[in-house]
Amino acid sequence: MERIQDLTRTTPLWRITRKSLAWISLSRPPFHTVGILPFCLGTYLAWKTDGIFLDSFFFLGALAVFLILLSTYHAGEYFDYKEDSLSKAKFNSRFSGGSGIMPAKILARRIPLVTSIVAILLAGGVGLILQFVYRTGPYTLLLGCLGALSGFFYSTKPIRLVERGCGELFIAFCYGWLPVATAFYLQAGYFHPLVHWISPPIALTIFNVILLNEFPDYEADKSVGKRNLLVRLGWEKGMLLFIMVSVAAWITILASIYGGVPLKVLHVYVPVFFISLLSLFLIFRNWHRKLETLEILCGMNIAVNLGTTGAFIYALS
Repeated sequence: MERIQDLTRTTPLWRITRKSLAWISLSRPPFHTVGILPFCLGTYLAWKTDGIFLDSFFFLGALAVFLILLSTYHAGEYFDYKEDSLSKAKFNSRFSGGSGIMPAKILARRIPLVTSIVAILLAGGVGLILQFVYRTGPYTLLLGCLGALSGFFYSTKPIRLVERGCGELFIAFCYGWLPVATAFYLQAGYFHPLVHWISPPIALTIFNVILLNEFPDYEADKSVGKRNLLVRLGWEKGMLLFIMVSVAAWITILASIYGGVPLKVLHVYVPVFFISLLSLFLIFRNWHRKLETLEILCGMNIAVNLGTTGAFIYALS
């Protein structure tokens, strides 16, 4: 029986299937939602406020977002190889340390670098089509470049924003204001004031996603000299910052109601708020000090981010 299994695993079909599944895992599809959903929110806002929905602009824009995210994640897989290998050897978290595909050596080492470059070039091509063929407006390429270059150089040397203590802020901008504003701009050709009210809570919660996901990687990142924000601050100050940003997200949700977001945003956000509050309670119970329970907190944290975006989509309905 073992002989049959060994023969099966050497067939060309099995190797192709294994590498295809590895490539999909490398691309981390679930983590595309944190970029695609805010883009959908911006598009929905244009429809609800101006009665505009241009499907070609939406699908091309969403494709560009997907390609930028793909480029970002693959660049991280290539340039964070050493620390990801150390982190995965210690604890195989689903939310940090990369996909784990490259340390497993299923794909060639150069693959994510090549696909990252190809993806960002394709995203640039989509941007050119949107601006010069569909004439979506003079800021189209500028908005796209802000996202594409920030994502690509988050991990890519020599710029490598993740090591400069400001990478997390770029992520907050690129997953918060930028996709909402870009989606609305592609549809309507201007920036609606509500964009500036609904994007801060999304930006703050995605900032916390990145920050908390750095905790399982802390020792690995520190050992290789990857001086991200958490390594610079240290464990205790980093957790204090996480708590402060969580509270700031709650405040900006209330501020968005003052800015014109319908009050019914709270119908969905209240459960999200309690998940966030529970996370802080568990942190005070030291759940963040054990890798197994820290992973649960990371999952709850992503739910808070997606739930925040979902609350705004519901509020506009």
